[in-house]
Amino acid sequence: MDSAALAQRGERFRRLHDGDEMLVLPNPWDIGTARLFANLGFQGLATTSAGLAFSLGRRDGDGAVSRSETLEHVRTIVDATSLPVTADLENGFGASPETVAETVRLAGQVGLAGASIEDATYRPEDPIFNRELAIERIQAAVEAARSLPYPFTLTARCENFIRGRPDLEDTLSRLEAFEAAGADVLYAPGIPDEAALRLACSSVSKPLNYVAGIGPARFTVAELKEFGVRRVTIGTSFCRAALTAVVRAAREVLDSGSFNYLDGVYSVAEFNALIDPHVGDH
Repeated sequence: MDSAALAQRGERFRRLHDGDEMLVLPNPWDIGTARLFANLGFQGLATTSAGLAFSLGRRDGDGAVSRSETLEHVRTIVDATSLPVTADLENGFGASPETVAETVRLAGQVGLAGASIEDATYRPEDPIFNRELAIERIQAAVEAARSLPYPFTLTARCENFIRGRPDLEDTLSRLEAFEAAGADVLYAPGIPDEAALRLACSSVSKPLNYVAGIGPARFTVAELKEFGVRRVTIGTSFCRAALTAVVRAAREVLDSGSFNYLDGVYSVAEFNALIDPHVGDH
């Protein structure tokens, strides 16, 4: 991708965060789903580390997928459509701020419009980086993002609620510190309820991201907007929904020998039209 195209995607992605409309980003896990989501009308894409891990036959989390594998996968998503893409870069693939910065610089080389960096260590006995180091890591990520020759939207994630540390006070403190460090978007997956979401939104001035499919709450996009949320990502939930349908269909065939799962299934022609609607123009 040339520098003009990079700048255009980066600027477009930045503008999507500045508008009045809620930004909703689906999370494709391969080229086909990236094109499907683009052709359905979404304005941007976000990658899913779990979707990548599952597609490789691996468990999600704890560094199961390497940085090089992740970036190569991300490149295919970026190249699949003309939409801006933000990537889940987990914890930056290393503890040190220097490693995180290098990961962000490499992300720029594959054409991403943005990326997220989280404060999880992947160590069960000590799952979250201490506050000082977590802030230094985001500062390094921000500096690397600003060094790129186009606008790059850096999202800072606090993982407390999904890493066994449901500490709202510490979560809000980290989000505020990450904003002060220069992050463009703040994100705390697993924030449990409306009151906590409203408090998080009012604690920062930058956009707050909400991920669908974590925890029992099922807010609508309209409700989330009213709470103050500015961006919604689908996370793993589309991938899990698709794989759940496959598992249920497979079990039906194995257990009963029936094919009722075919009721309502899209035809090959319908998927062709969704994935490549302009084939007649080639």
